[in-house]
Amino acid sequence: MKKLFVFDLDGTLAESKSALSDELGALVHDLLGVMKVAVISGGMWSQFEQQLLANMPSDEHFSNLFLLPTCGTQFYRYENGWTKVYSEDLTLEERQLIIHSLERAFEESGLKESTTWGELIEDRGSQVTLSTLGQQAPLSAKREWDPDFAKRRAIIERLAPMLPMFAINMGGTTSIDVTKPGIDKAYGIAKLRSQLGVTTAEMLFAGDAIFEGGNDYPVQVAGVDSIQVRDPHETARVIQTVIACLGDGSRQIVSPGRIGA
Repeated sequence: MKKLFVFDLDGTLAESKSALSDELGALVHDLLGVMKVAVISGGMWSQFEQQLLANMPSDEHFSNLFLLPTCGTQFYRYENGWTKVYSEDLTLEERQLIIHSLERAFEESGLKESTTWGELIEDRGSQVTLSTLGQQAPLSAKREWDPDFAKRRAIIERLAPMLPMFAINMGGTTSIDVTKPGIDKAYGIAKLRSQLGVTTAEMLFAGDAIFEGGNDYPVQVAGVDSIQVRDPHETARVIQTVIACLGDGSRQIVSPGRIGA
């Protein structure tokens, strides 16, 4: 029996850097009434507040919601308000080195665009992120910039020799995340196991990038039953199905395949 449903945020519960829809806000709220829910993303806490929490009713159901910004290097739970359980931050010196290296690698790649939207590099404490078109870039521009990951791979090829002691991963549609070694969404899954006492077999995951090279792929490799969704509309269908299964004692959630495949 599944006890915990884990979601990616951008592209799964909400469009990139956009708020949760009213429909999904209501569905996640209903899901919290029947099982525990966790959301894990490379984004920082403020992104969770703006995208997820701002469009959900705040009530006793939040006690079943667990939030893991920056791939699980931060962990929040609700106890009469949102409480940070831990934050495994990089040192100031480490963050400064990463920022300088990102700036240099991006410049040397020749891939910088003349038009950008907002800050390109964001210090998230436990993670430093390069958003190649800027933090506020429109979704249409982001989808067109690097659909086959080739541009970010070129940047990472230059960046990796500069930062051999750190982990470098692609996130979202245009971003590159730099963290301590071993930090990805599988790391967040391990944190959920230790914090909540839920086994991998008792988890279910939904994400839009569960393919080799995608930032959700480590969750599947970690052994969590996973559903690849195309977008938040498909995620809504998945949640509706899970709620229906859990509301019927004669049915169980089994290992799912790709929705819509």
